[in-house]
Amino acid sequence: MKMIRAAFQRGFTSNVRFALGAVLEHKLRSTLTILGIVVGVTTVMAMVAIVTGFNNNVIGSLQAFGANRIEIQKYDDRFGPGGPLGDEERRRKNLTVQDAEGLRERIPEATVSVLCGYFDAVIHVKNGNLQANGPYILGADEFYPIATAYNIGRGRFFTPAEVEHSALVAVLGAEVQEAIFPKVDPIGKDVTVEGLRYRVVGVLEKKGEQFGYSPDNKVVLPYGSFERQFAFQVRRDGVRLNIVPRRTEDIDRVIEKTVAALRVRRKVPFDKPNDFAVVTPDQLISQFRAITGGITGAMVFVALISLLIGGVGVMNIMLVSVTQRTREIGVRRAVGALRRDVIGQFLVEAVTLSTIGGALGVLLGLLISATVKVAVPALPAAIPLWSPLLGLLVSMGVGVFFGAYPAVKASRLDPIEALRWE
Repeated sequence: MKMIRAAFQRGFTSNVRFALGAVLEHKLRSTLTILGIVVGVTTVMAMVAIVTGFNNNVIGSLQAFGANRIEIQKYDDRFGPGGPLGDEERRRKNLTVQDAEGLRERIPEATVSVLCGYFDAVIHVKNGNLQANGPYILGADEFYPIATAYNIGRGRFFTPAEVEHSALVAVLGAEVQEAIFPKVDPIGKDVTVEGLRYRVVGVLEKKGEQFGYSPDNKVVLPYGSFERQFAFQVRRDGVRLNIVPRRTEDIDRVIEKTVAALRVRRKVPFDKPNDFAVVTPDQLISQFRAITGGITGAMVFVALISLLIGGVGVMNIMLVSVTQRTREIGVRRAVGALRRDVIGQFLVEAVTLSTIGGALGVLLGLLISATVKVAVPALPAAIPLWSPLLGLLVSMGVGVFFGAYPAVKASRLDPIEALRWE
């Protein structure tokens, strides 16, 4: 058994050595042959790295705002462009503060927070001559930090009394604080929001850019203060309700009780769908993965076409090699080489060619991923450990599949006719 294994290893090693020699002898031909495999493996590697990094970034961003948060809103969230609202959606009533109060009575095992915002206008937030860079404005109650997993970086958040009495106080996002209080502690200082003066009581902890925008570029006001200053916005869009179960394992039960309570409050008939949307991070993650999965599928299809072209190139060059080395095959068969020896020789050569292409593709994929990570910090490419191995295995598989026919053809040559070949 050991002798057989040793003989196989010697044969395999000599075949690899011969294949590498052929590659070096015909550099241009070998390069053109494996070009399709290089492109295919590089595409797969770069695509997997970019999509994986993007997925990790988006999923981490969603979970950073509360992995067990339930958001009740007027319309469903969608990734990408959405179509026009249907008649049913246009007829939906706004969610209200009274809905939040009703839910607090019905669901004591969860924290219910009210949130509304003004996102689609240029809001002027100033400290003297310093102005923030186009922040958005939120109206919230005292439960906002719990409901959105936002910590206070400095100062404090609103008290229940400040929310109840619509106090003129504000909590700044970290980016706003850096813009209008660059070297001064803002706590206790005044800012103006569209000309109305507010006292700063806190600064939110910095989260960093998410989904192409900065959640730190905002000002949070007590809900009543927001409603008083931007009443038209509340009339148009209503509020959103953020619900966080006190225990993660209660999330399904809380969703069920929330839906039941809101259907009763909003008088939704039993045979009609909800006239509000229930959104959780898991739902958004599923929607996002469905989109990136489609993109990944398209990229894989392109990569497979490249690999197919590369495989045809390998088959073509191996058929040429069989023709050029017909006399050599005849000599080998004449001195006792079996058909499986000839098949092994040409298969090893084909696999060596395709593996070289796969290795180059892996290196180029790693280089592209590293370049993207440095050049585009918002798109942190990440290479899974299985990705380089998959690239090499696929390239080897291409060599075996497309090298099989030339190898079998070589093994079927008649030794006598092969020896006569000139």
